Amino acid sequence: MKNNFMKLEFSAKSQNESFARVTVASFAAQLDPTLEDITEIKTAISEAVTNAIIHGYEGKEGIVEITAELMENGIIMTVSDNGKGIENIEQARQPLYTSKPTEGRSGMGFTVMEMFMDKIDVESKVGSGTKVCMTKYFRKA
Repeated sequence: MKNNFMKLEFSAKSQNESFARVTVASFAAQLDPTLEDITEIKTAISEAVTNAIIHGYEGKEGIVEITAELMENGIIMTVSDNGKGIENIEQARQPLYTSKPTEGRSGMGFTVMEMFMDKIDVESKVGSGTKVCMTKYFRKA
């Protein structure tokens, strides 16, 4: 039997980032995570969605897709886009690296995701898009 899951698609517009964050956090709440876990999920989703919108589509029209699957003790979340893709994933994951320094981007998106998640996998193909898969395990207090 498949675990409980959800799928969400929305326009790659910055005003949809908070909707995505709250939706995934609400879905995760079924497992009764701590408030800290919920905050960390919201932050990681926010960073991944923002990366898809800002870097993946660069202001062009597009769709961001989020899937989430609940496990017995955590959640697996995937944020995908069909944007321009990442040329060098390892470089993009370096703290303070940004491909948009003139736009005031901090270059901390992947670093923040890695701080709050237990596992992150990034797949990307130039011209086809990026998929960020994040796993968070809940530790009961």
